[in-house]
Amino acid sequence: MDFYSTLIKPAWSPAPPVFGIVWSILYPIIIAAYGYVIFKVARGEYPTVLLVPVLINVVANVAFTPIQFGLRNLWLAEADIVLVLVTIVWSMIAIWPYSRLASLALSPYLVWVSIATALQTSITLLNR
Repeated sequence: MDFYSTLIKPAWSPAPPVFGIVWSILYPIIIAAYGYVIFKVARGEYPTVLLVPVLINVVANVAFTPIQFGLRNLWLAEADIVLVLVTIVWSMIAIWPYSRLASLALSPYLVWVSIATALQTSITLLNR
């Protein structure tokens, strides 16, 4: 977090503790929604193709922290968070015909990552 504290951030940037609180709420929702879909795919009730956006999203989400704070690569973190955002939308659209509840459950995740993407874009541009 020392690296993050040295970055120029927009005035509307949330305080660092907010990130932990929000992710603590979101991760159980994400696990429930994606876990339900994975369970249904494993049982053969949903098509395997639904796993494509789900798995890309999970990998990209997990990769963000090492990219941003380990590699300290703002541009790669920017690309990664855009991928996270796109795959949330893709997941929601793909899941919708099979489970509207699972799709809608991802809405808070979509809202937060939309904000996080705007924040990351701002930070990336401010720290060129």
